[in-house]
Amino acid sequence: MFKVADYLIQSQPQRLPTATAQLLPLDTRGAGSAVFSLWVLLTAIAKIGRGRLSGRLAGVHVNLAERMSLFRKGSLIAVCAVLGVPTVLHLHAQMQGFYCSLPVALRALTRWIFSLPRAVIVIGPNARTFVTEVLHVPPDRVRVIINGVPEPEPEPERKPAPDEVSRPAPMDACHRILFLGNLSDRKGVLDLLRALAQPALDLSRLEVTIAGGGDVARYLAKARELGVDGVVRFEGWCDQKKVSRLLANCDMLVLPSHDEVLPLAILEALAHGVAVVTTAVGEIPSLLTDGVDAIFVTVADPASIAAGMQKVLEVPGLRQSLATNGRALYLRSFCLLTFFSNVASVHRRYFGIASHLEEALPPTLDCQDLADPASAMHRL
Repeated sequence: MFKVADYLIQSQPQRLPTATAQLLPLDTRGAGSAVFSLWVLLTAIAKIGRGRLSGRLAGVHVNLAERMSLFRKGSLIAVCAVLGVPTVLHLHAQMQGFYCSLPVALRALTRWIFSLPRAVIVIGPNARTFVTEVLHVPPDRVRVIINGVPEPEPEPERKPAPDEVSRPAPMDACHRILFLGNLSDRKGVLDLLRALAQPALDLSRLEVTIAGGGDVARYLAKARELGVDGVVRFEGWCDQKKVSRLLANCDMLVLPSHDEVLPLAILEALAHGVAVVTTAVGEIPSLLTDGVDAIFVTVADPASIAAGMQKVLEVPGLRQSLATNGRALYLRSFCLLTFFSNVASVHRRYFGIASHLEEALPPTLDCQDLADPASAMHRL
C-alpha cells in the first residue's frame, strides 16, 4: 500500500496548476508501539477535522488491507462520515479468508465500514466479486483499477574499458535471478531456497539475489543448511532506486508467494522487461497468462519452482519472449499514466476535483502513446 500511494504522490507536479488539487500523505499508524500508533491515528483524525473546518479538504482516499488495518482505517472512514467528508476506500488485500475468520459481530462491522465510502476501488475481478457478493457493496459503487508503476529510468551508459571493446561476452556468463519482497514464508522465500537445492536445477551458472526486509539471518542460515549459500546474496531492504537497479541487471524475477493480490514487484519486473516466474495466486492469473507473459508454478512446491526457473533458462527464446510480452502488457495495463488517470477519474466523480500528473501527457489511457502513507487527502 505504501508504494502505491507513494507512486501517486510522487507523480504530482511540485507547482500545482490553478483550480486543481494536491494529494497529501496521511499516516495513520507510525512506526512505533501500539500506543504510539493510536496517537498517530488520532493526529490523522485531527488533520481531517482541521481540513473540514477550513473547507480545503475535498476528500480522503483510504488505502486498506486486512487485520488491524481494517479496523484502524475503518475508524478513519467512520469519522469522515460523521464529519461529512467524502471517502474512497481502496482495497489492497485478498481479505476473504480473514473476513471468514472473524466473529459474526466483526463481520457485520466490516460490512458497515464498506458501506460508508462513496466508492470502493479493488485491484481485480476476484476482489470485486468478494466486495459485491459478500460485503454487499452495490456494484455501481465498485471500481476495478489495476495498480501501476512508473516507467523505469534509463540506466546511465557506462563507457567500456579499452580491453572490453573487442572482448566477446563469456560463454559461461551467469543467469541473474531476483526475489523482491518482504522476507517471510508466506512470500515463498523458504520455498525458493528449497527450489535452489533441487537436483534438477543447475546452480553452476546462477546468481540469486534476495532483496527485502525481514529476518535475513534466519534465511541465510537456511541457505547454508541447504547448501545454496554460495549462489545466494541477501540485500536486505532496498529503496526505490536500488530496486530499479536490481531489476535492470537481472534476467528473471521469481516470486513464489502463497497469498497475494497483485504484487508491485511483478509489475516493476514487467516494466523493466524481465521474465517473471510466479505462483498463480490472487489476481495474478486474471491479469497474466501462463507461458505468454509469465511462467506459473505451484504454491509451496520447490520442485515446481525449480522446474519453472529451469524452463525459462533452457527453452530457446522463452526468456526473451516473456520479457517482450511482459513489457507490452505493462504498456497496455500497468503503467503509471493509466493508474493515475483512473484514480483521478474516481476522485473527480466523488470529490469533485483531482490532482494532475507531473508532466503534460496526452488525454488518453493508453500508455503505448507515450509511485505507511496509509491514506491520501485531496486538498484544494
